[in-house]
Amino acid sequence: MSTRYVSLDRVRGLNALRRSSGVETGDGRQSSLLDDDESHSRTRSIHLDPGLLSRILGATPKTNQYGDYLSVRCWCAQPPRYSPELGDLRLLAPDAADEVSDPEQWLFLDTETTGLGGGSGTYAFLVGIAWWEDGGLEIEQFFLREYSEERSMLLALRQRIAERPVVVTFNGKSFDWPLLETRYRMSRKISAPTLRAHLDFLHPARSLWRLRLGSVRLSELERHVLGWNRGADLLSGQIPQIYFDYLRGGSPERLVPVLNHNQMDLRGLAALSNRILSLLGDAENLGQDGFELFGVSRICDKRGERTRARKLYEKSIAAVLPTETDRAARRSLARLAKRDGDFELACDLWNGALGNSRQGYEAYEQLAIYYEHKARDPERALLVVRQAAEELRRAIQIGDIAPGAYREIKARFDRRMVRLERKNHRPLLDALAMQAQA
Repeated sequence: MSTRYVSLDRVRGLNALRRSSGVETGDGRQSSLLDDDESHSRTRSIHLDPGLLSRILGATPKTNQYGDYLSVRCWCAQPPRYSPELGDLRLLAPDAADEVSDPEQWLFLDTETTGLGGGSGTYAFLVGIAWWEDGGLEIEQFFLREYSEERSMLLALRQRIAERPVVVTFNGKSFDWPLLETRYRMSRKISAPTLRAHLDFLHPARSLWRLRLGSVRLSELERHVLGWNRGADLLSGQIPQIYFDYLRGGSPERLVPVLNHNQMDLRGLAALSNRILSLLGDAENLGQDGFELFGVSRICDKRGERTRARKLYEKSIAAVLPTETDRAARRSLARLAKRDGDFELACDLWNGALGNSRQGYEAYEQLAIYYEHKARDPERALLVVRQAAEELRRAIQIGDIAPGAYREIKARFDRRMVRLERKNHRPLLDALAMQAQA
């Protein structure tokens, strides 16, 4: 990996900062800093050396109409740029503008914040962005030395998004972008940028790998999907406290791992987006991982690509899935086969799924519906319902089904049984009525 990260060796070689009781910053400004565990009315002032902070972080001071902020730049040779097909991107963002397929318009975004819960009191003290450049990934990070620099940072971010208006995130639709929109509103000076599209890769990652991995944290996906190992890294929950310690006058050297963490998140996001889009484009030929095939099937199914979804469900089943995932794949394939009028396949799948499980009882019900309404065989439909009732009776006797689920499923089958018994007796009653009239 050829990545110009901020060097930890360089940090270790620096002398610790000497704290001062002075109340002015190195450029003559006052610095009032809030303690996170104290009342907002209580403040402390510390002496900051902007030059030393910039050297430690490898940062360049920048200025715009709202004041100063710090910018940190680096470049990564990996991952290489990927050019997706518009059709593949439509699976993730069906209503997005056409330029979503132009990687030159993409801006990867990730924030580090003063709290993980969001809210109007939460600041994004570090905003990392990245874009494809010179065959690799160019990364820029905006850092707030103090909260008063927020407006200048927000303006710089707005200008970057104007250049590349397709924002790409991992959980950014739920966290990063709403938080930034809140900060733009709170600034009362700068309006939030207008995005041409917002691609978020958390939900497709869940579809593809959550069943196999359990956790879909970005670092876990890097390790198990991309084959990367971050080595020593911070936990996200530690990051706010490190920033608060810095604001109280702690050594800024502890901020270096925070910037490295953010850089690795951006690099991982770019690589993961490549992997997901390559799967969406050609899952049939990229291997035989049943979980990935099942995940792409679900994404295609959700977007109405039924033919491809059916093919991939079949391939995922053939790849041998764990029992519960296999049942889910067969259930989805049966539903699509039914919708396409392929009742031979649907019935075969339903018969294979019968048993004491959610999918099993649904299979009984689907078979009963088929025999009653399509095959016009109410007697066989009644037989299927009675088999389901017997399965339920055994399950509750041995405690193999929860009482609430038992009552709900039994009520549904009881209603169907009453109607089918009435339907099956009607021909006999009609024949007796005809004999009485003769």
